[in-house]
Amino acid sequence: MTTTADHDTYIAAAPEQFRPELTRLRAILARTLPDAEEMVAYGMPGFTVGGTVVASYAAFSRQCGLYVLADAVARYSDEIAASGLKATKTGITFTPRRPIPEDLVERLARASREAATGA
Repeated sequence: MTTTADHDTYIAAAPEQFRPELTRLRAILARTLPDAEEMVAYGMPGFTVGGTVVASYAAFSRQCGLYVLADAVARYSDEIAASGLKATKTGITFTPRRPIPEDLVERLARASREAATGA
């Protein structure tokens, strides 16, 4: 994908099959992190709190990813695995056929904000 300046442009340029998932993630993150600011860094749209990126998302050729701080992934690693999703130190990958559950996105985003701000 090309470099984008905002979330709308990023989602519009993503592969068509991933656009609904990216739109859903954006809405969940915006609702869960009302004090966050939207931004784009390293080619990915995300949300910052106090200058720290606490959540971002991306589309690739075969999957999507949600990226949060490592403490959040570690805290919910069992739930991530139980959902049948793959995780790295800071990311969870998924497909539209097996999306990341909304409540898990909310918990990960809150935990990431806590890790970033201590609150």
